[in-house]
Amino acid sequence: MRFLGNFVLVLVAVLAISCSEFKRLQKSTDWQMKYEAALRYYEEGEYYKASVLFDQVLPIIKGTLDAEKASFYRAYSYFHQRQYILSGSYFKEFARIYSRSDWAIEAAYMSAYSSYLQSPDYNLDQSSTYTAINEFQAFINRNPYSEYAEPATKYIDELQRKLEKKAFENAKQYHKLERWQAARVAFETFADEFPDSRLNEEILFYAVDSEYSYAKQSIRSKQKERYEKAIELYEKLVDKYPNSEFLKKAEKFYVNSLEETKKLSKNS
Repeated sequence: MRFLGNFVLVLVAVLAISCSEFKRLQKSTDWQMKYEAALRYYEEGEYYKASVLFDQVLPIIKGTLDAEKASFYRAYSYFHQRQYILSGSYFKEFARIYSRSDWAIEAAYMSAYSSYLQSPDYNLDQSSTYTAINEFQAFINRNPYSEYAEPATKYIDELQRKLEKKAFENAKQYHKLERWQAARVAFETFADEFPDSRLNEEILFYAVDSEYSYAKQSIRSKQKERYEKAIELYEKLVDKYPNSEFLKKAEKFYVNSLEETKKLSKNS
């Protein structure tokens, strides 16, 4: 217990000295000392202290050789603190100002990656997801042979799947609420926006279901064209996915639609 007590006292003393040293550095007018301390704090994983000192010293050393390193490390200091809005902004600024730097490509990638880390769950607003996709794509276009091109492509695919899931769940919500017209439009819009999605088979089934249900609830003068649309969508499902697990379920909508169009044709 005595040893533990002594250890705690030593630790408190070290922390007090460390804090007082940092405060002294903040107040100092010696930029060289601040710069070297910021690099030291960064190497020691003291990213908050490093970022504070880099912020203070950068306006003073702007235009010097030291500014390039300080700018790059500042961006990473914020990144390691999970302040991705700031890190993304600083990485982007670095890539623009120091476009010929050995770190420029990495900074451009990290700008996009910072946006990627801001992308929320699929059910929330996806503005940052679109930003990340655009940044990754722009990065690949400019640096197709970079070591970062492959992970950038992987992240684009991941983010696209998130957007697909959001659009899919939104469309299914219309279906669940029996808003058949909105559901069918949403399912068809999904297929247009994500033509290569693995969800398109299921999407097409829901489109058949929605159009058939919409036709059933329509006024008589509109029913025939809507049943015909359900038939058309079913035939598209068969054509594109002849072995689909959804064909058996969709077939009843198709058969009923054929019967209804015949009845309506006779009575017209």
